[in-house]
Amino acid sequence: MIRSNAIRRRGLLHRLAGDRQGATLTEFGFVAPVLCLMIMGIFDMAHTQYTTSLVNGALQKAGRDLTLEGALTTQTSIDAKVRNEVLNVVPATATTTIEFRKLSHFDFSDIGEAEEFSDDNADGICNDNEVFVDSNGNGQWDSNRGRDGIGGARDAVLYTAVVTYPRLFPMSGLIGMPENVTVRASTVLRNQPYDEQDRSVETGNCT
Repeated sequence: MIRSNAIRRRGLLHRLAGDRQGATLTEFGFVAPVLCLMIMGIFDMAHTQYTTSLVNGALQKAGRDLTLEGALTTQTSIDAKVRNEVLNVVPATATTTIEFRKLSHFDFSDIGEAEEFSDDNADGICNDNEVFVDSNGNGQWDSNRGRDGIGGARDAVLYTAVVTYPRLFPMSGLIGMPENVTVRASTVLRNQPYDEQDRSVETGNCT
């Protein structure tokens, strides 16, 4: 009797050892987390690229509208159009932000350039009461000479939008990515020549 039970147990163990049923499910359990992570990553990247493309397109259209005479009275509505287009594709949450910045310049060559100053001590820094050209009229030396706003006739305008929104998928918790996605887009256009360009500037002294 004891020998018979031992034989049956050995037979059962032999059959279990050779049983392959459920192996696919077990293997899928190992592969599924990696597969899901890859799929979410692909969708996350695709959505970011799509959002970037949409923001660039909306900004190009808004930038052209801003160059028209009378845009000073319509720039709020132009910003609102860009905002509405962006909110169609990104989550409208409490942490979603859409910031606009407009900098006007006398010419395209001025974009991204610092205000000129007389570097008397040759240290490359505007200091020690050195004289600088206050291109943007804010009373202090700036590393970007652009003036806030869309400027006037013939001015070159740098129009930038920065969109920050939470990720659609929990990528941050899974692989340590930032919780929010930040998309930045810019366009540069020149205002229509509806008037003479104001090139008057003042000077100041560096602190």
